[in-house]
Amino acid sequence: MISAGRDLESCIGDVSRWMKAASDIDQAEKQAKNPPLFKKLKGAEAVQSEALQVYAAKKKLEAQRAELKQYLQMTYGPQAWADLIHLEGKIRKERQDMIYKQQEARQKIVEAIAIGVLGVVSLGIFFWVMWLASKN
Repeated sequence: MISAGRDLESCIGDVSRWMKAASDIDQAEKQAKNPPLFKKLKGAEAVQSEALQVYAAKKKLEAQRAELKQYLQMTYGPQAWADLIHLEGKIRKERQDMIYKQQEARQKIVEAIAIGVLGVVSLGIFFWVMWLASKN
């Protein structure tokens, strides 16, 4: 994952990108466990496929995390891993507050609009049927 000959800034950038990707995988896992309404409507096959992809990504992430832990402890000492875990928690919290909550809000708005449109169409059909019945 990280070669010993690279400079520290480059490694920090790589680790930062990796931590963001790890956060995205965790969020995808949460969404796979509780999929939005439209994903449920696509069918179980789509949900199962996404869950399998998330599972594979989590396993790869675990292996990379173990490799990163070993590298940091051997290169910078045992405290480096603890520092990274603290930093990772901070980054995940920031991403959750900033990005994921916005995505969830957008998803809820889309679902509310779809339900509203479905409700209006249903009411329209109901009143049309009532009008036809009263005409006869």
